[in-house]
Amino acid sequence: MNNSKNFKTLAIGVLLLILPLILQQFGNAWVRIADMALLYVLLAVGLNIVVGYAGLLDLGYVAFFAVGAYMYGLLASPHLFETFPAIAALFPGGLHMPLWVIVPVAAALAGLFGMLLGAPTLKLRGDYLAIVTLGFGEIIRVFLNNLDQPVNITNGPKGLNQIDPIQFFGINLGKPFELFGIELASVSLYYYLFLALVLASILISYRLEVSRIGRAWMAIREDEIAAKAMGLNTRNLKLMAFGMGATFGGIAGAMFAGFQGFISPESFSLMESVMIVAMVVLGGLGHLPGVVLGAVLLSALPEILRYVAGPLQSMTDGRIDAAILRQLLIALAMIVIMLMRPRGLWPSREHGKALPVKEGA
Repeated sequence: MNNSKNFKTLAIGVLLLILPLILQQFGNAWVRIADMALLYVLLAVGLNIVVGYAGLLDLGYVAFFAVGAYMYGLLASPHLFETFPAIAALFPGGLHMPLWVIVPVAAALAGLFGMLLGAPTLKLRGDYLAIVTLGFGEIIRVFLNNLDQPVNITNGPKGLNQIDPIQFFGINLGKPFELFGIELASVSLYYYLFLALVLASILISYRLEVSRIGRAWMAIREDEIAAKAMGLNTRNLKLMAFGMGATFGGIAGAMFAGFQGFISPESFSLMESVMIVAMVVLGGLGHLPGVVLGAVLLSALPEILRYVAGPLQSMTDGRIDAAILRQLLIALAMIVIMLMRPRGLWPSREHGKALPVKEGA
């Protein structure tokens, strides 16, 4: 049994390693889809801590994604130095931050914003919490859209461009790299970086789930009043859930900015938050394999449906817009899945159940 499990794990690992090399043969666009899918997995794993483990419905999660993206965008583009000559004088060569600085700074800043969101919402639950978090996400987007006056900090709706690609041990991920005679495109290099971050985030999330903190979060999710009666500090645990979940969003945002080279407030709309929540719910609340599956499906589905929407549009002589038709097909697919699998595609077996009691305990 263990040998079979080890073989499956090894096979999946080898497939993930060679996947960009296979996709490169069909064009870099397919590798780019895989890159974005990995970023969405990172976001979904982070949101799963808040929604899946602690049971706190967060519709403003995209705000932390935006915070991480704009943090890296401001520090890695010429905009900040053009707006503030004093900063340009301090760093005449520009700020070209390595990866080992980007990740902790993005995580810390987003985590701080997560706790700032969590603090005023500690007594809210259900629909009221969802409305407040939704408002927080929209406030961040509106701020990013309007912080170009009187001092131009975010460049408003025009966004930030000329963002430096990510550097990793002297390797510029924005340029092709040759390894053992095989040329790896820029999108393939980003794939391996995102894959490493996703695996690290899954490991951290899993260790949190089986820890005392994870069990305390689940107790709050099932019955907050009972958890408080048992002596759990629900206030601190909720703040920790918001902060921990936000760190993953901040890291994903920084990676997104370096990968795209351009960011604007339109990239962080309410629809993005709804899609990330849908990934967690569709895959299976609180179950890591299900969350990963939901994120991969919902991030890749729109791209796959491009090839379906095109022929359907031509059949109607162009009377239906392909983009609207694609969204309709995605919505129909989600409705069918949720009707057939109301607990998600891959739900947790232990959802709502206590740990088994050992004999003689």
